Amino acid sequence: MPRSCRPSRLLLALLCACAPLASVQAAPTTYHYDTTHSQILFSIDHNGFSRPFGRLHIAKGWLRFDPDDWSQSATELDIDLASLDMGDAEWNAAVLKPAYLDAEKARYAHFASTSVERKDDTHGVLHGNLTLRGVTHTVDIPFTFNRHGTTIYGMHTIAGFSGTAMLNRDDYGITATPNSIGHGVSVWLELEAIQEDHANSSKESP
Repeated sequence: MPRSCRPSRLLLALLCACAPLASVQAAPTTYHYDTTHSQILFSIDHNGFSRPFGRLHIAKGWLRFDPDDWSQSATELDIDLASLDMGDAEWNAAVLKPAYLDAEKARYAHFASTSVERKDDTHGVLHGNLTLRGVTHTVDIPFTFNRHGTTIYGMHTIAGFSGTAMLNRDDYGITATPNSIGHGVSVWLELEAIQEDHANSSKESP
């Protein structure tokens, strides 16, 4: 073999050996939350008579996610407390006051993940910190990975999730009317995140 060919073949061999390593270490894809199709619902006991629902709007947020490797996944999102909808304007105003959500002082709740625990192909637990009314506590969110794919109009690639959580309002300093309103708050999250590579300003039909 001519000596001049050896360096090029050696370089080719090194590149081939490094290719799988580069693939394994590839960073997860970045997404932003679709605030139109993402929803946060919560429910709390009302004096033992019922468990009314409320709805909150996600103001903004990002997600890093690889459907094949969840180990490097992470997310942060801001929840707009002023968007509260309890089904009645006066009720909304009462819950937004300082005794409860105190939205005028701290309008946004913030969640930042710390790790993701994968259970199987479609289930996991998202661990993180929730800051509400200026108070931060750890929160665990069991979730289902629903689907990753392109929308029917082909405009976006979407990652979709459903999650649940249980909060204690006392942890965040919401202690008013303890004999009328329950302390445990059930939370449901329905989230769609749009892959950044395919994100644009146009919107698809529902």
